[in-house]
Amino acid sequence: MTGSNGPRAKPIPPPPLAEPLPQLADTIQPHGVLLVLDPAADTILQVSENSQTHLGVAAQPLVGAPLSTLMSPEQGEALRRVAPAIADRPLPLPLTVTTPAGPLPCDGFLHRTATALILELEPTIATAPADFLSVHGLVRQTLDRIQQADSSLALLQSVVAAIQDLTGYDRVLICQFDAQGAGEVVAEAKGAGVSSFLGQRFPATDIPPAIRESYAQGKLRAIPQIQAEPVPLFPRLHPPTGHPLDLSRAVLRSSAPCSVAYYTNMGVASALVLSLCQARTLWGVVSCHHLTPKRLFYEIRAACEFIAQMAASELANQLRQEDLQQRAKLSALRSELIASITQAHNLMDALIQPEERLLTLVAASGAAICLGHELTLIGTTPTADQVQALIEWADRHITEPLFHTPCLSQTYPEAEAFKATASGLLLLRISRVQHYLILWFRPEVIQSIAWAGNPEAGVQVDAQGQIQLGPRTSFALWRETVYATALPWQPFEISGAIDLRNAIVGIVLNKADELARLNQELQHSNRELTAFAYAAAHDLKEPLRGIYNYANILMEDYAAILDEDGLDYLAEIQAFSQRMETLINALLRVAQLRQTQLKRSLTDLNHLLAEAVAIVRASRPDIPFELRLPRSLPQIQCDAPLLNEVFRNLISNAIKYHDRPDRWVEVGYRDPDQGSRDAEAATPTWVFYVQDNGIGIQAEHLSEVFKLFKRLHPQERYGDGAGVGLAIVNQIIERHGGRIWVESTPGQGSTFFFTLADA
Repeated sequence: MTGSNGPRAKPIPPPPLAEPLPQLADTIQPHGVLLVLDPAADTILQVSENSQTHLGVAAQPLVGAPLSTLMSPEQGEALRRVAPAIADRPLPLPLTVTTPAGPLPCDGFLHRTATALILELEPTIATAPADFLSVHGLVRQTLDRIQQADSSLALLQSVVAAIQDLTGYDRVLICQFDAQGAGEVVAEAKGAGVSSFLGQRFPATDIPPAIRESYAQGKLRAIPQIQAEPVPLFPRLHPPTGHPLDLSRAVLRSSAPCSVAYYTNMGVASALVLSLCQARTLWGVVSCHHLTPKRLFYEIRAACEFIAQMAASELANQLRQEDLQQRAKLSALRSELIASITQAHNLMDALIQPEERLLTLVAASGAAICLGHELTLIGTTPTADQVQALIEWADRHITEPLFHTPCLSQTYPEAEAFKATASGLLLLRISRVQHYLILWFRPEVIQSIAWAGNPEAGVQVDAQGQIQLGPRTSFALWRETVYATALPWQPFEISGAIDLRNAIVGIVLNKADELARLNQELQHSNRELTAFAYAAAHDLKEPLRGIYNYANILMEDYAAILDEDGLDYLAEIQAFSQRMETLINALLRVAQLRQTQLKRSLTDLNHLLAEAVAIVRASRPDIPFELRLPRSLPQIQCDAPLLNEVFRNLISNAIKYHDRPDRWVEVGYRDPDQGSRDAEAATPTWVFYVQDNGIGIQAEHLSEVFKLFKRLHPQERYGDGAGVGLAIVNQIIERHGGRIWVESTPGQGSTFFFTLADA
């Protein structure tokens, strides 16, 4: 019967238990006998109550009897000799037990507890010599196939086929566990008419923690008959402690009622479970099922265990090789990207050109690159506004340099709106200070997961509302549809992203060091250039003044003997010398500004503006103009003389570059909270403006007006000027930590904006 539940984002995690799982049963399976010996292996302290069936002696007479009652002195001495070296795992020993019916060959297993030695005996199954040869040959063939497998899937399939041939079980499957403990059947071999579990999933709750821990220790578990009646020990309590004996390490221990019900509901009568461990971590299990009771002699079980151990080792190599191949491919791609970043002048261009490279690096369908306030989207992504909101959420909630999830909407519910393009997120934070991030996106992949029965059926609630685990009653195919979930990010993709971050950080730091060195050299050069400009300009003024004076003497004293051309030449010499002096004075002013320290004080800009306007009116009485002041200007911290020069230059230019009689100039400001181009500044920033109704500036010249000695008009138009006024204004504003820019409409006027931080 196939069922379906509502959409869910991921498999069920193991539920919290209302109380710890009960200790494993202190009874054994009936196909063997268990003896509890004193630590010296001399005396029998306890014995399973089925001793009469297997040994021909009742349990009660054996308790307190010497071990020699059941075996020869030589075997007893051998047990005492190996007992001190016994580790956690039971030690297999071939033994012959003395019974009233004669010698009984047994497979023995010896291990110790804190207070006793435990000896388990399984009567040996009679086997023809040819069977041992076939086991040996099959194991060798299986090992060859395992080592020759060209993929992990082929390796696992060869393992289940070999173990089915070796054991004759109706169904042998390999179940791989994910990070949440849920299992998926990835390989299977089965007989005709036996139901298949291939590709189906089992919830983590199917294997209780105590049993999972036992599997993680690499222990084999054999249950010849699921429904067999458990056999208690006699006496029931362990004499040295007065408590039931811990049989958790016993080969013969009986199954917990939950496990018995689980296998019975599955239709299994006999089972064998082998662990697949990697680096002491449970990767999965080989689970063998038979529909009728089936007992395997020890050599077959040992052969299966050996195959499982070799398979786990070779599987680790195979997975490592596949991982290395993927890593090598992505490493080459990452190296190419890093080389581009190293050589590029612009980090953004190196990351996004070509787009496919950054996306292929982690198998993403889209990406967003955030470098400070610059955001670039490539591939298939949410909208810019959605990505910006996601980044703001990440800035508040994600502190780690890397974050990844296949189901973003579980952590960030707003992602439900763009699940089709970005259900999966891999976020890489390169620099929190500079706000550098890369976000990769994966689209929603609607999955239909096949479970072996309803995964929630094993989670039960008792009368008090407490969650309990119980066996599931159905293993019929049960499908679950999963929405808003992308394919998971693979470990090598995650580590590759981290490697990319480390490389970018290294490159950025190296470039920062190089930039700091260049800045130091530039500052030194600027100081030398400023000093040179100041000295050169100062020294040039004297010969220029001499040229002007001599030209003037010639015009006054020798005008009578000079013709008209000669007088014109002398006038040109005077004009050129005056022009040169003007340029030298401007150069001196620029040099002085670079050497002058700011002297900030709280300044009323209304008084400052009034002084600047008065100076302009006095210097240009021939040009009347209207000053407009929409509101009173604020008081701010600034260098008052320098800011006075800013207003004088801007107002003087506003009335000079004009072609109409009704000249007006408006001076105003925007409040700091109304937004400015210096939004990143740490202190409140004022934006001031000087607006006019003059001739305006062509768009192609807007970026040129602040350059030194840059004139947009011939000397004969709009009066004289050295082309340094706006360059000086720009430098004064920069010295105050602000910026200046201009907006203009030709024929209508210009507006100069500048920012000042209220420091």
